[in-house]
Amino acid sequence: MKFGTKAIHAGVEPDPTTGAIMTPIYQTSTYVQASPGKHKGYEYSRTHNPTRDALQKSLAALENGKFGLCFSSGMGATDTVVKLLKPGDEVIAANDLYGGTYRIFTKIYQDFGIKFHFISMDNIQDVEKYVNANTKMIWIETPTNPLLNIIDIKGAAEIAKKHKIMLAVDNTFASPYLQNPLDQGADIVMHSVTKYLGGHSDVVMGALIVNDKTLADRLAFIQNSCGATPGPQDSFLVLRGIKTLHIRMQRSCENAKKIADWLVTHPKVEKVYYPGLTSHKGHELAKKQMRDFGGMISFTLKGDDYDQAIKMMEGLHIFSLAESLGGVESLCTHPASMTHASIPKDQREKSGLKDTLIRLSVGIEDVEDLIEDLKKAIG
Repeated sequence: MKFGTKAIHAGVEPDPTTGAIMTPIYQTSTYVQASPGKHKGYEYSRTHNPTRDALQKSLAALENGKFGLCFSSGMGATDTVVKLLKPGDEVIAANDLYGGTYRIFTKIYQDFGIKFHFISMDNIQDVEKYVNANTKMIWIETPTNPLLNIIDIKGAAEIAKKHKIMLAVDNTFASPYLQNPLDQGADIVMHSVTKYLGGHSDVVMGALIVNDKTLADRLAFIQNSCGATPGPQDSFLVLRGIKTLHIRMQRSCENAKKIADWLVTHPKVEKVYYPGLTSHKGHELAKKQMRDFGGMISFTLKGDDYDQAIKMMEGLHIFSLAESLGGVESLCTHPASMTHASIPKDQREKSGLKDTLIRLSVGIEDVEDLIEDLKKAIG
């Protein structure tokens, strides 16, 4: 089944009672049992809910996985993965990653005795230098947030398998439309469903997709025990959003490519971070492991002037200055003070994240209007 067909149909079946083509919102906390312990697969909605189950099946299908699990946020999903570990375990993570991920690793789980190594993964073979007897997981994002670095998923998977450790991939920026890490050897795929999968800036949710049943059962036990599960209304909204994922993603990719090409030629723009540019250091790898280059762009202005960068962002009108990404509307974010503020300044700068960096989430508006908005704001 092709991706567009899966987006519309996978995991979704007509309601057996009414024939409703859309999955009903099962707004219930509990389910009646004929006799104690005898139920129809549902007993309490933290554990299972028919609307959430349909979404989990849909997400698994989109990632070519066997098991999907949904959470009340992307951080809830990430938290569940780290709970697979125990004190003394070590994780190798990319040094350019979402600020919330860095925060939960360093401010929460580091205090529980889990050690994290944040390294550059431009050369994936460098990862092996940090593997030791305590290493249990490699965590990567690709493309990374916010510098759009591309990390070799297959290369990371080969190292993980060689040393019998897990590889978890945050696939939020690419979405299943552009890449499927499980097909490239990953053990766990994580999504902030809030972003491209939901696609309309009206849901906060996370997801994990795996192929191994034993791993799926462990994650499901944590999901149920710790309770960071989404409600049926949010699950319904994401099921609806997924039906247009392929169309939205393609338009965002098309728009982003035109905007990146325009930014590169602008006399006031210093550097553009976008894997679709041939000048991008990860361009060839992106061509190899992705189907297109995504809707995210970061850039800096010449002069490296903080006030100038802030003024430019404040001058936008169609691009909204806001947290998050992946919605149908275009957003502009200042990572240093917004999405990545939890990362210390010296650590941000060490990984190349300047205080003057501007991040764009390119939506599906008419691209001419978006370029005109940027033109007026940059001046």
